[in-house]
Amino acid sequence: MSSPGDKTAKSNRRAFLKKAAAIGLGATLSGPSLWQPRRAAAQIPLPNEPIPRRPFGRSGITVATLSLGGMFDILNNRLMLAKALDWGIDYWDTAEGYGGGRSEEGIGRWFARNPDTRKQVFLVTKLSPRRGQDFTPRLEQSLKRLRTDYIDLLFVHGIRGIKEIDAGLESWSQAMKKAGKIRLFGFSTHANMEDCLEGAAKLPSIDGIMFTYNYRLMHEPRMNRAVDACFRAGIGLTAMKTQGGGPVKSNSESELEMAGRFMQKGSTDHQAKLMAVWEDKRIACICSQMPNLTIMAANATAAVNQIRLSQADRVLLARYAKETCSDYCAGCSRFCSDVLSERVPINDVMRCLMYHHCYQDFGLARSTFETLPTRTRTLLSRMDFSEAEKSCPRHLPIGRLMQEAATLLA
Repeated sequence: MSSPGDKTAKSNRRAFLKKAAAIGLGATLSGPSLWQPRRAAAQIPLPNEPIPRRPFGRSGITVATLSLGGMFDILNNRLMLAKALDWGIDYWDTAEGYGGGRSEEGIGRWFARNPDTRKQVFLVTKLSPRRGQDFTPRLEQSLKRLRTDYIDLLFVHGIRGIKEIDAGLESWSQAMKKAGKIRLFGFSTHANMEDCLEGAAKLPSIDGIMFTYNYRLMHEPRMNRAVDACFRAGIGLTAMKTQGGGPVKSNSESELEMAGRFMQKGSTDHQAKLMAVWEDKRIACICSQMPNLTIMAANATAAVNQIRLSQADRVLLARYAKETCSDYCAGCSRFCSDVLSERVPINDVMRCLMYHHCYQDFGLARSTFETLPTRTRTLLSRMDFSEAEKSCPRHLPIGRLMQEAATLLA
């Protein structure tokens, strides 16, 4: 039995290793406020060659294996866009809803000032299906904000099932391609991902998919089969949420061991998790949330180096995934949300908690939470989630987490 002193020592050691990894390699975890240009420039190993590229499905287009996620204040961080292009990160991801359109506006201002760079960029934006199916005027608004006349890849944002890509939407996407408004079409998904991928593999209209994929999910048999079906169908695959963070704060001993092990090897556990996904050649690109130059430099360096993980590294990641299984929401809402007396998008609430606990991006957590319907936010502290907990394959304490979200993010 450990003593209070032992627990304190372990806690202090964990904090030291995390801080040392963050400072030593510039992998700052707490957001843009910690960015110190002079100090970071001396500490971060910068990429010494462009980011590697991979084919994007059957499109005939190659993309950088690292994408710049646009969920940060692009309007006030144009240096990020300049350095992204310098390092070969030319896959830029945004959405109509990011920052209430400010993300698209920031990229648009960049193109207005640097028009020659538009052809360099593989530009991706997203339209939400839950704002109505009249996509044309909203696409025009996105084009206006982005100050461009075409989108390289348009995603329907955050679908929950493949039936949301209906015949009418497929026909509309073909019409937009013929009009030169979009080059490629697809969707992003955080929920019921295996169902969505399996269905997409049978739809000729789908050119690309962005989905949650990480060291936790890549070895699950059904997920692996779904990814393989899409890859064989020629669909370009972009992985997101590659850090595998969950709605629960983890204090696993494996996390401590990982931080120390990878720091000794000259990287961080965060970079190792990226490398695990890059080793899957079916994945064309990782879309990473990089809110500052520190994190972007660390991720770009990892992409360039592409150091293969050893078998011992993979075993350690697998052990950590197993130990923290009940801390992670896999987005399988067909098990939890569908058994409730009134539907609550549990996986969306879990994602808000992930932004808060793992990204430590409190603003993003709250702004995402505020996009949920008022009725949903009201139900979180009142509803009985016991049936959802019984149905959860990972045995998450759903009721407690919904109450936590209602209290923490309101």
